[in-house]
Amino acid sequence: MSETTDRELARTGRMVSLVIAGTMILWLGFQWLGGRLGLDPSYALLGDLAALAAMFWSLVVIWRLWRRKTAGK
Repeated sequence: MSETTDRELARTGRMVSLVIAGTMILWLGFQWLGGRLGLDPSYALLGDLAALAAMFWSLVVIWRLWRRKTAGK
């Protein structure tokens, strides 16, 4: 693999890790805040679905990274 490709893969990996960490922090904060404010449970469901969508996106990107890395060997 070229150095440019390695850097691109590393940059994408960092982005995915930030999305995963940020999603978990926001999701936990949303759950805590919703409980403190007494929000309707349907809002919690929306937060859960948004977190699931972010995690699914992360899984797809990680899978694509893995495929690109193994194809380059």
